[in-house]
Amino acid sequence: MADQPTPAHAATTTEAPGRDPKWWTLTAVCLGVFMLLLDITIVNVALPDIQTELDASLSDLQWVIDAYALSLAALLLTAGSLADLFGRRRVFVIGTVLFTLGSIACGSAQDIFFLTISRAFQGIGGAAMFATALALLASAFHGKDRGTAFGVFGATTGVAVAIGPVLGGVLTSGLSWRWIFFVNIPICIVAIAVSMIKVQESHDPRAGRPDWFGFVSFSLALGALVYGLIEAGQKSWGEQKVVLSLAVSAVLLVVFVVSQALQRDPMFDLGLLRKPTFTGGLIAAFGVSASIFSLLTYLVIYVQNVLGYSAVQTGVRFLFLSGASFFAAAFAGRLTEKMPVKWLIAPGFVLVGAGLLLIHGIQDDSSWTHLIPGLLVAGVGIGLINPPLASTAVGVVPVERSGMASGANSTLRQVGIATGIAALGSIFSQQVAAAVRPDLSGKVPSSALDGLTAALSGGQVHAAAEGAQQAASAAGGQTAGQQAFDLVNQVGTSGVVDALNHVTLIGSGIAFVSAVLCLFLIRQKDFVVRGGPPPEEAAAPRGPGGKHAAEVPAG
Repeated sequence: MADQPTPAHAATTTEAPGRDPKWWTLTAVCLGVFMLLLDITIVNVALPDIQTELDASLSDLQWVIDAYALSLAALLLTAGSLADLFGRRRVFVIGTVLFTLGSIACGSAQDIFFLTISRAFQGIGGAAMFATALALLASAFHGKDRGTAFGVFGATTGVAVAIGPVLGGVLTSGLSWRWIFFVNIPICIVAIAVSMIKVQESHDPRAGRPDWFGFVSFSLALGALVYGLIEAGQKSWGEQKVVLSLAVSAVLLVVFVVSQALQRDPMFDLGLLRKPTFTGGLIAAFGVSASIFSLLTYLVIYVQNVLGYSAVQTGVRFLFLSGASFFAAAFAGRLTEKMPVKWLIAPGFVLVGAGLLLIHGIQDDSSWTHLIPGLLVAGVGIGLINPPLASTAVGVVPVERSGMASGANSTLRQVGIATGIAALGSIFSQQVAAAVRPDLSGKVPSSALDGLTAALSGGQVHAAAEGAQQAASAAGGQTAGQQAFDLVNQVGTSGVVDALNHVTLIGSGIAFVSAVLCLFLIRQKDFVVRGGPPPEEAAAPRGPGGKHAAEVPAG
């Protein structure tokens, strides 16, 4: 598609009842995104309870998270194309309904396999909502109001991240982990009602048919990649099944790219990559998910399973991260109206990387307070990245192409989550196993060695130590039991801490590389101008019609 600026009215719209429907659009979108992000952050603190009740391994927990992320990533581009073709409001509502049904299924799951399948179904609805959220805002808001809308959007993501761990802890400890899914139902109902009654419809009058070949090839490629990464943690990187999965993924990704270049109506227009800013936005979306957001899973496991805090206590401690993110996002949302966005996104990644470096260096006897400086700094970094990244996703394309653009950006977010959790988890579990097995060999019964190694590789230090204590006490008395507990606890803590430091260092490197790439790729001149000169020209005289830089869409 052409990348030339297009008037905002080029997209077909249908007014809904209400004096100012764009603010209802913001309400519906924020409710939907709030619920989606809440469902991601709220699940993390419930993982240990899910693991215990459903007898799940670390790889099972990885799939609980990645099944959701995979569905999102695989379907986002197709959902964006369907939204452009059939209407963004319609697809948003359908997605919300599916997400509600998926949430009910998740909360009702009786085994880990059904929960994983339900999470994948939940992700189908989430994909439709994610793909249309920013496109709906881009269609409804222009000029200065768009900066305000994206600021509210960024603040909403901050609130969801902020209260997710605490609410998840309260629900998990006070009721059951199942309520982290049931809590979605009333929010869904409100979002559906507002969308149906108040939100205006918009679509791309030039949209073509969905690219089903691209959808299938991309989905299979991503699924094979994540499967291979997770399996590597259970076996080894040289395992035949792992190598085959990664090779199949690489071939299918090439097939996908070729198909996109050859098709008349691809689900992802490769021509968008000609704009460095669009590519920079994709890198930023992947980088923030593959670094800090992927690491949150393993930080939560450390705080709960190694330090021994409950779900509620863990959620409260992660307020240092989420609270800092919330306040920084509100600040960054206002700044997007006044300064080039690369001076928010790139420094944000520098702060994320610095925060992870501050977390790095955990010792066996460290308390949770060691995490505070790093969580605060990384939280500010997240807050600086999210609002301008949201506007960058759609700000470099004409409004009628915003469905595909926002879908591509959201896809890279989910690809970052899925591959980050899988890859970092594989490195984490392999490092723990390599560290603890030699120290336990010969000191615990050989029949228990594999089970203890597997438990410790999943971060279950206290559970493994208590299990060893019970077995040793039954065989040799209370003293033997205490010795077994101390041994497994010491070896397990050391192994988990070393592995966590390693993956934290990797996450920091991802953040710093993302900062450099975003600084050089994101250019204000790439943004589509719908109201005035880019912010870099804010000091220039006003153009025809008296428009000023503040009226430019936030980028």
